[in-house]
Amino acid sequence: MANTILTIDNITREALRIAHEKAVFIGTINRQFDDTFGETGAKQGDTLRIRYPLSYTRRSGSRVMDVQDSVQLSTSLVVATQDGVDMRFNSREMALDLDEFSKLHLEPAIATLVSNIDADVLIGCTRSTYNVGGTAGTSVSSLTAPGGGRTRLNQNLAPKGDRKVQFPSGVMASIVSGVSGYFNPSNAISEQYREGLVARTAMADYYENERCWSMANTTSVTLSTAKNNGYISTLGQTSLNISLLTVSSAQVGMKFTLANVFDVHPETKQQYGQLKQFTIVGATDVSTYTISPALYRTGTRQNVSGTGTTTSTNAITWVGSPNSTYALGLMYHKDAFTFATAALPLMGASEKCVRKTFDGLSLRVWQDSDIRNDELLTRIDILYGFAAIRPEWACAIVGAAD
Repeated sequence: MANTILTIDNITREALRIAHEKAVFIGTINRQFDDTFGETGAKQGDTLRIRYPLSYTRRSGSRVMDVQDSVQLSTSLVVATQDGVDMRFNSREMALDLDEFSKLHLEPAIATLVSNIDADVLIGCTRSTYNVGGTAGTSVSSLTAPGGGRTRLNQNLAPKGDRKVQFPSGVMASIVSGVSGYFNPSNAISEQYREGLVARTAMADYYENERCWSMANTTSVTLSTAKNNGYISTLGQTSLNISLLTVSSAQVGMKFTLANVFDVHPETKQQYGQLKQFTIVGATDVSTYTISPALYRTGTRQNVSGTGTTTSTNAITWVGSPNSTYALGLMYHKDAFTFATAALPLMGASEKCVRKTFDGLSLRVWQDSDIRNDELLTRIDILYGFAAIRPEWACAIVGAAD
């Protein structure tokens, strides 16, 4: 069989193939390529609009119409990050066939690029997830904690298919040991011990991922004295005044509950038995924090209920203990998060700059020669953004402190 020669087109295709294989987390969530920008290409800061499903309330016990306005809500996904990897090759290296060139140069370069992007996206998505399963301080060694995550997804009406779980290898090893007997046939059990992977069980695909985020609680996380000063005053409220914390002590991604503020069924609005869970997504001053989800105590988007929604001060209970770090797993439906790439502009002659897309990933390869040193300079770029589109369809899994 003839060797595949090194053209910029072949290099770009091979880079895309490797990127697709290496994307452990990105490969399991919704991926979109936006071609809105056409041949001109996109730039950092361009915004994509993603629409939410419409929401309505039930008319009960009356034959008289109560027509509701169809309000189309949307969210923004900003393609704000341009990452890349840069290389140089001499004439001898360019004489290699594609397979040799890929093993020597492309695989390690693309693996580094995608690994870091995958970590950034997984960390960002875990921080934005407010549902929590498991018990802080208790090791995850069975399907009990993931089962709590599955309950959260079910309560928020996440579709049953396309559910995934990401765990660091230490947690995964404990789960594999604890649930190996549930797998059948016997060769599936031997596969577990050989590879250390749980594969598919309990309605989800389990992935081993060392890029899972560790939530580091600060000294100010005191379980009994922190308070929310101020009741839920507006629909869609996204900020809380929290005493005993400072901006420096606020960790984006810290999870908490408010006393007597309960979760509700997304459609019937019936109150669930557990408190609504929240995550910190930012701080605006020394005592005001941006949280997710936004608070709605009435209307079609109601997501909380209970006496705590109208009281002026609610005790806050944080997930985990002060000065402790917890490696968080993540259970989610594929559409909970979206990763989007946009086409970067083509620069210069077509034989020097190529852009290709595969399965929601878009890469641009740009080359130029350095005749002084007999080298070909090559840069591989990706322009991307990500967002939690349906964060209620995800659940962080907490276990023992590190």
